[in-house]
Amino acid sequence: MDPSLIDWSRAQFALTAMYHWLFVPLTLGLGVIMGIMETIYVVRGDEYWRRLTQFWMKIFGVNFAVGVATGLILEFEFGTNWSNYSWLVGDIFGAPLAIEGILAFFMESTFIAVMYFGWDKVSKRFHLASTWLTTLGATISAWWILVANAWMQYPVGMTFNPDTVRNEMSSLGSFFTVAFSPMAVTKFCHTVMSGWLTGAVVVVGISAWYLVRHREERFARSSMLVGSIFGLVACALVMLTGDTSGVIVGKTQPMKLAAFEGLEDGSEHAPLTLVGDLKVPNMLTILATHQWTGFVPGINDILNGGYKLPDSTLALSAEEKMSHGAIALDALTQYRTAKAEGSTEKVEDLRAKLQENLPYFGYGHIKDKKDLVPPVGLLFWSFRIMVGLGSLFCLVFVLIIVLQYRKKLTRWPLLLNVSTWCIPLVYICSQAGWICAEVGRQPWAIQDLLPVNAAVSALQSSSVRVTFFIFLLIFTLLLVAELGILFRVVKKGPQIEEATPQNT
Repeated sequence: MDPSLIDWSRAQFALTAMYHWLFVPLTLGLGVIMGIMETIYVVRGDEYWRRLTQFWMKIFGVNFAVGVATGLILEFEFGTNWSNYSWLVGDIFGAPLAIEGILAFFMESTFIAVMYFGWDKVSKRFHLASTWLTTLGATISAWWILVANAWMQYPVGMTFNPDTVRNEMSSLGSFFTVAFSPMAVTKFCHTVMSGWLTGAVVVVGISAWYLVRHREERFARSSMLVGSIFGLVACALVMLTGDTSGVIVGKTQPMKLAAFEGLEDGSEHAPLTLVGDLKVPNMLTILATHQWTGFVPGINDILNGGYKLPDSTLALSAEEKMSHGAIALDALTQYRTAKAEGSTEKVEDLRAKLQENLPYFGYGHIKDKKDLVPPVGLLFWSFRIMVGLGSLFCLVFVLIIVLQYRKKLTRWPLLLNVSTWCIPLVYICSQAGWICAEVGRQPWAIQDLLPVNAAVSALQSSSVRVTFFIFLLIFTLLLVAELGILFRVVKKGPQIEEATPQNT
């Protein structure tokens, strides 16, 4: 296998995913904020809140359209660039993506039309329902996509079929195991709540921009209050789901957790590293195990094995797992040969041998145990950027709420400017989180089951390289076009008459 093919295929997929992830969080967060504002409009009957909602809908619409375009390309790349992956697990991975397309996408497509063009054509309550159902459709879409992604992190609910060399869902129960695994539920909650946080930061940041320029002040104050309260709730939920996610990652992806912390050697009282030599004693153990004492393995422990697992068995070393993986691959090859020859007894023996070593199937493709260690430096700092910026946003929301209550917000221009600069920072935070989730899983396309070097399609690396730059150009043009439209919308402003009755 040409190493450059793997590198370019990964780069192309990462490019598409990161561009796509620029648009998804704002869609998830802004949709809820729009729903809250329109609910206030319907309850109060105040046209002022209708016009607030309509302004934020313009930003939602542009962002939604570009997000759909990049998302479709991302799904196609599984078939073009990762055909071995699609063959091995397509029966499982394809199910949630198919449901997402059939259910969620059509739900969004139906109600978004009513949401934009039905203001004076349907009743207030029906229009409000359409707004919430559009947001619900986007959230359901995220659910099924994140179910697929969570399965890549923690593959469950499958049966390997040696006759087809595919992993399959054998029953309805297997489907529900995949759809509602702890990893899927936690990843969905944490990711969606981070999208809520993004939406809140964008609303607050744009509103602060107006206040600094003494424009649309009533609109800005109302939007900042809704955005800050919603953002503070999102912050709390992100921290809660992040804590739960840390425990699950510690159990199912210990190498990822060790890389987050740059932890080379494990401990029963592992400290949490803040930066440099600044550590909080025992905190990593508490966060990873929810116990005062509990062994958190480091990178060397995971590679060398020998430490006690939660079920009291001893962890295998990387070499032992690679040996079992090689046995599984060899047994599969011999099984298919014996099956073709009609040797029934030999087939059953080889099937049993394959099943015994199947948990380490993916390790048979690993050539060097060092390949099992993801890029520690990138993950270490990405994790801290994510947590640090998230903490900053929480502080900004608290200050805005307090100063709004005391009617002193405009006396703090520095806070308003910081709020505006939080808009690009929230996207850096979001991308850092995605890096933690996806790069932390490397070298696996599917954790412990299929490494990326065995998942890639047999293509010419030159073809992937050319399409990489084509996509880079197209996505950049889409991003520039979207930003241009959004800047014009924001610069023009909501143009809400200040004569509107002041009953906010």
